Amino acid sequence: MRVRPILTSALGSAALVLTSLGAATVAAGPAAADPCGYYETSADAFYNHCTSDGSRVVIKVEVAWGPDYERCVGPGRSWLGSAEKIQGAYYVGRTC
Repeated sequence: MRVRPILTSALGSAALVLTSLGAATVAAGPAAADPCGYYETSADAFYNHCTSDGSRVVIKVEVAWGPDYERCVGPGRSWLGSAEKIQGAYYVGRTC
């Protein structure tokens, strides 16, 4: 008769731990999905300007089979093009 309460308590504790781990994974997901600076998905290239002051910055976009160019980006994520065509992007040190 004592086995059932102990087993129920153990299962409840395990469920609580797994739920806590799942919540931590979900909380970490969005930050990992849009990192600051240049990043790629399986198909697209992006630059994420992380700021809280609303500034706009100039980035240099490195193109695989064409001339590199500069672009002014605002806060948040900016689509740069296909990941096949864009090799990278970085902040050049000035605002726009």
